[in-house]
Amino acid sequence: MTGPSVGVVVLAYADEPYLADCVTSVLASRDVDVRLVLVDNACTPADLQRAIDAVGDDPRTAVLRPGRNTGFAGGCNLGVAQLDTEFVALVNSDCVLEPDALALLAAEAARPGVGPVMASVRLADQPALINSAGNPVHLVGLSWAGEMNLPETRTEPFDVTGASGACVLLAASTWKALDGFDEEYFAYLEDTELSLRCWRTGLAARCVPTAVARHHYEFSRNTNKMYLLERNRLMLLATVWPARALALLAPLLLAIEAMLTVYAVAAGWGGGKVRGWVWLWRNRTHIAARRRLVQGERSVPDREWMTRLTPNLDPQAIGPAPLTRVANVVFRGYWAVARRML
Repeated sequence: MTGPSVGVVVLAYADEPYLADCVTSVLASRDVDVRLVLVDNACTPADLQRAIDAVGDDPRTAVLRPGRNTGFAGGCNLGVAQLDTEFVALVNSDCVLEPDALALLAAEAARPGVGPVMASVRLADQPALINSAGNPVHLVGLSWAGEMNLPETRTEPFDVTGASGACVLLAASTWKALDGFDEEYFAYLEDTELSLRCWRTGLAARCVPTAVARHHYEFSRNTNKMYLLERNRLMLLATVWPARALALLAPLLLAIEAMLTVYAVAAGWGGGKVRGWVWLWRNRTHIAARRRLVQGERSVPDREWMTRLTPNLDPQAIGPAPLTRVANVVFRGYWAVARRML
């Protein structure tokens, strides 16, 4: 096998109907020396066995069984720790890669000044349409799948604020320098933190539109997911945003917190919102230590890296559109003034 060595981590949790297709596509990758680590994060035994049967006795594959659900962050850290490849990639278990995807991602990640590089994540049932072409990050810490349902017409790699963890690759040396994910995130926004840390240290996050990963995407909201999303959004703000930005944005952040709390109660997950506050308070020592680490590693001025943040919410992702449009007017006006004072 010729080409760069790429270690791929795939996590398996609960029901995984596409897991066998995913791992088969990873091992069928061209022009890379691929290694696969499959992490059993409490997967349904039948689905896990189908995936193991699909790869057979392929020596390029290893299966880890931690005996519990370690979360996306913890599972990825466990998997990457087993690899000694030049590049590491994280691929969602419901993604199917095109044969050249990993090679294209590795070629881009090998360029100077480049950090995490994501595939063009397409909708599996409509592969001409985007599921994510980079995740925007809002100035209040919200993030979402960018350019959803739009056709992809670009052919050259481009910068993104957040490289989606659905299919992302980076140099192993970069992963080690960042010490991987913060496992306290458990799931959601750990990929956003990684991307922002790269931007803050002079490494770009990018998307390669010709490296295609077909994603069997299903959007869902449940109490635990919303708890993690909101808890992690606040942890992201508390650790990555500089003190001056937090002070300047404080009135806006407090207003958003109040509105999101009202929304959470109305939507039936108010308990999850409160649970997030309790978790943050109980883990304040970790958050303080994480903030010292992240703030201490920055080499790019805050005024510069924070230009990656957007004041605009996507009505398709956040909705409803009339309210989102009004909110965007307020966000843009506030940010236009605040960013001058960073």
